[in-house]
Amino acid sequence: MTDLIHATDPKTGKPIDPGIALSDEADIDRLCAEATAAFRIYRNTSLETRAAFLEAVAAEIMESGEALIERVMVETGLPRTRVEGERARTCGQLRLFARVVRDGDFLDARIDPARPDRQPLPRVDLRLRNIGTGPVAVFGASNFPLAFSVAGGDTASALAAGCPVIVKAHPAHPGTSEIVATAIRAAITRCDLPAGVFGMVVETGIELGAALVTDPRIKAVAFTGSRQGGLALMQAAAGRPEPIPVYAEMSSINPVLLFPAALASRGSAIGQAFATSLQIGAGQFCTNPGLVLGTDGPGLDAFIAGATASIEGAMPQTMLTPGIHAAYDRGVSRLASHAGVRTLARGDAPSGPHDAQAALFETDLAGFLEDGHLQDEVFGPSSLLVRVPDAGAFSDVLAHLEGQLTIALHMDEPDHPVVTTLLPVLEEKAGRILVNGFGTGVEVADAMVHGGPFPATSDSRTTSVGTLAIRRFLRPVCYQDLPQALLARALRDGNPLGINRMIDGKIAKH
Repeated sequence: MTDLIHATDPKTGKPIDPGIALSDEADIDRLCAEATAAFRIYRNTSLETRAAFLEAVAAEIMESGEALIERVMVETGLPRTRVEGERARTCGQLRLFARVVRDGDFLDARIDPARPDRQPLPRVDLRLRNIGTGPVAVFGASNFPLAFSVAGGDTASALAAGCPVIVKAHPAHPGTSEIVATAIRAAITRCDLPAGVFGMVVETGIELGAALVTDPRIKAVAFTGSRQGGLALMQAAAGRPEPIPVYAEMSSINPVLLFPAALASRGSAIGQAFATSLQIGAGQFCTNPGLVLGTDGPGLDAFIAGATASIEGAMPQTMLTPGIHAAYDRGVSRLASHAGVRTLARGDAPSGPHDAQAALFETDLAGFLEDGHLQDEVFGPSSLLVRVPDAGAFSDVLAHLEGQLTIALHMDEPDHPVVTTLLPVLEEKAGRILVNGFGTGVEVADAMVHGGPFPATSDSRTTSVGTLAIRRFLRPVCYQDLPQALLARALRDGNPLGINRMIDGKIAKH
C-alpha cells in the first residue's frame, strides 16, 4: 500500500484529506533518467515552442480554478485575496519568461567573423551562444506555495533556459503541489514535449532531497528557505565528484534606516507604514523588515509611537506551518528575555494554535554591536529597533551586518549628503536598495534583483526574481570555424531568428 503525506491545517492543527502519495528512491532514479533523456530534446526546441509551453503551463494553472484556490487556502491558512494574487503572479512569471525566450537575448549570441587577411595573424571564425546547463532540482518554498514553489520563478526560469526541472515539493502543501504538477504535465502533453521535462518528488523528510542534489544527472539546484537548509544543500552539492552550483535564497533581516530629516517631518507616518509592512502576511516574507536603525530624537519617538499604536491590539494571524510558528515563538522569546533588549509593543494574544503575535523590540547601538545574535533572522512579524546617536553611526552598524536582500532608506532631501557617503557600503551589503518604502513586495520585472551577499543568497551575482534569473541555468559555448549548416540558427549568417546579436563588438539585429 502506498504511503501518503497529509498536510496540516494551520488553523486547526488537524490533518487534511486526501493524502498525497510519497516518493521513494526509485522515483529519484527514474525522474533523473527521464530528465536527462528529455534534456537534449527540450533544449533544442525552437524558441517559439518553448515560449508556448510556458504560456500553456500558465493557462493550465488558471484552468485548475477553484480547486487550486481552495486547496492552497486550507493548507496554508492564507486568505483568498492573497492566494488569488499569488496565482496571478505565478502565471505572470511564466508569461514573462515566455517573452524572454521569444526575444532571444538570453542566448547572448556573439559573432566575431573570420579575418583571414588580418596581420600579423589571421582570425578564426568565433561564434558564441548560451545553452541550458542540464536538469535542475528546485526546492519549493514554504511561504509562497505557488510563486516560489512547483511552477514558481525558479521552475519558470529553468524551463525558459531549456532545462528540465525536478521539483522537491514542500511538505507543508503537498495537495497544492500535486494540482500544479498536474497542470504542468497537461501542458507538456498539450505541447507534445517529453514527459521528463518535469518531475516532482514528495517526501516528509530530507533524504530524497539530498539524493536528488547528489545525483550526478542534476546540474544545478535552486532553493528558497532557511540558512540551515541552504547550507546543507550547498555542502552536499560541493561534495559531489562533479560539484554543481546551488542558488539558495536563505537569511535576511532587511534593515530599515531612518534618517533625521525624514523622521522630523513624518516620523509617525513612517512608523505606521512600517508596522503595516511588518505584519503583512504574518511577517512571513523573506523581505520582512526585521531590523530598524533610527537616529535618536523626537522624530524617532514619533516613529515609535506610530508603530506601537499600529502593533498593539493588532489581530494575530495564522502562520503557515506548525514548525514556522514554533520557530517564531522561540525567536521572540529569545529577544524578550535578552538583558539588553526592551519590548516596545506586542499585538493581541493568539487565539489559534499557530497564531503569531506581532512584536517590536528595542536595543541600543553598543548592545547591538556586542551581540551578533541580535541580527539573527526571526521569521515572522517581529522587528528590532536599534537607537543610534546620529546618522554617522549608521556606517558602524552597516559594517557589522551580514549580506541582505534589501536595505530601505527613509530620507528627505536634507538627508542626501549623509546617504551619499553611505551608498558604497550599502551597495556592498544588499541586492536591492530602496527609498521611502519597505522591501515587502517584490516586483517581477527586468530590473528586479532578489538576491544579495551571503547569507541572503549563496551567490550574490544572481537573482531569483526578474528576467535575469534565467542566467543561473545557462552556460556559454563557443564554436570555432563550424560550418554554417552545423551552426545553431541563432548563430547563422542572415540571423534567421531575427534576434539581437553582437557582431564584431557591436549589437546588431539584421
